[in-house]
Amino acid sequence: MADSATIEAAADDEIHLASPFVQQLIRQLRAQDTHGAWDGKSDVQLLKPFVHTAEERRAIPIMGDPDPETLWRLEIFYNAIAVAVERQTGQMVSPMMKMSHEGFGRMVLIAGRLVVVNKQLRDVHRFGFASLAKLSDAGTKFLDEAVAMIREYPAVAQYGA
Repeated sequence: MADSATIEAAADDEIHLASPFVQQLIRQLRAQDTHGAWDGKSDVQLLKPFVHTAEERRAIPIMGDPDPETLWRLEIFYNAIAVAVERQTGQMVSPMMKMSHEGFGRMVLIAGRLVVVNKQLRDVHRFGFASLAKLSDAGTKFLDEAVAMIREYPAVAQYGA
């Protein structure tokens, strides 16, 4: 029988799984599964590589090039934000990332001539979040800020403007 803490955590996960950003992230991940290998995975299982405990983060080496899987997850995270912004505003958003081999760089999301997200990337080797709630909150914050920026400067955000 499940204890009350487990039930509360599951209910909290359901709230975060329902957020527009997390829903888009799940769609992005499932779209990458061209052979159906993840069909049996739950949404929480699918998002597990984005969530790292403090111990798991410390165990990740930061020497050498960032792992290609980590870079892929980073791109999927920001792509999900871009598509969620497009769905809410109707403006096309393009992600652009510049990354050094040491795990430092920048990610920008651009709508027309407007930079709607500008994120310095550091310590990319350890990209991830402490919980599903932190993942949801981070993505939702970027999403909300980008949508607000487009609504404040709609003429700049339009392509061909």
